[in-house]
Amino acid sequence: MKQYLELLSDILENGAAKGDRTGTGTRSVFGRQIRHNLADGFPLLTTKKLHFKSIANELIWFLSGNTNIRWLNEHGVNIWNEWATEAGELGPVYGRQWTAWPTKDGGSINQIDYVVNALKNNPNSRRILFHGWNPEYLPDDKLSPTENARQGKMALPPCHLLYQFYVANGKLSAQLYIRSSDSFLGLPYNIASVALLTHMLAQQCDLIAHEIVVSIGDLHAYSNHIEQINTQLLRSPRPLPTLIINRRPDSIYGYKFEDFEIVGYDAHPSIAAPIAV
Repeated sequence: MKQYLELLSDILENGAAKGDRTGTGTRSVFGRQIRHNLADGFPLLTTKKLHFKSIANELIWFLSGNTNIRWLNEHGVNIWNEWATEAGELGPVYGRQWTAWPTKDGGSINQIDYVVNALKNNPNSRRILFHGWNPEYLPDDKLSPTENARQGKMALPPCHLLYQFYVANGKLSAQLYIRSSDSFLGLPYNIASVALLTHMLAQQCDLIAHEIVVSIGDLHAYSNHIEQINTQLLRSPRPLPTLIINRRPDSIYGYKFEDFEIVGYDAHPSIAAPIAV
């Protein structure tokens, strides 16, 4: 995607040097956006190969409400390992807030059910959204992610925190707000994930997947990713692949990785980079 490469260049050319929670150091810009029409292909980066299995299984895991990494590890996904406790717990992160937002009476609210119901029965609503920013469970900055998880807090606060949906002329669009985005490692995953979710919701609600918009607050490159970014910027984008969903489950919660097929994914080789923990 040309827009993504332009964001990387923007960070290198205009980014401010900033410290960060991890102590790694970043170059950072604020308030950026990517738009992509899904009719033009599935937005899986071609300037470096991405592990689609991790992207799809992480989204399935989120939708299940699970917050333990064991299921992810069993399905070949290790991207959350660094922040989990010895027992695999992450605290009430993403999926818990999406599907079981706690209420004062001891119950919970499933925001995903609300979104699906609204898309089917009230598609003109301007309130079709879900989010994960629950202040009650935000971590204590003075504690490590694992210690926060042990104390019933989120190991990390949500980065991709608000998803809003819009229906017009039978087409479904989605906007994702990311408060803090690791441009090299995290953002490509988030772009593909919101695109996949949009396709899944469109199938479930008899709509056509149309456009995704990704709006970002703090967009940054870690200091130990600059060399990798320069390598990626030397590469030319290739045609985007196509997503095929081979089965329509009974609900948004019924998808499996095997239901998804990425056709025509011709990407440059992957580029390794350290994760800032």
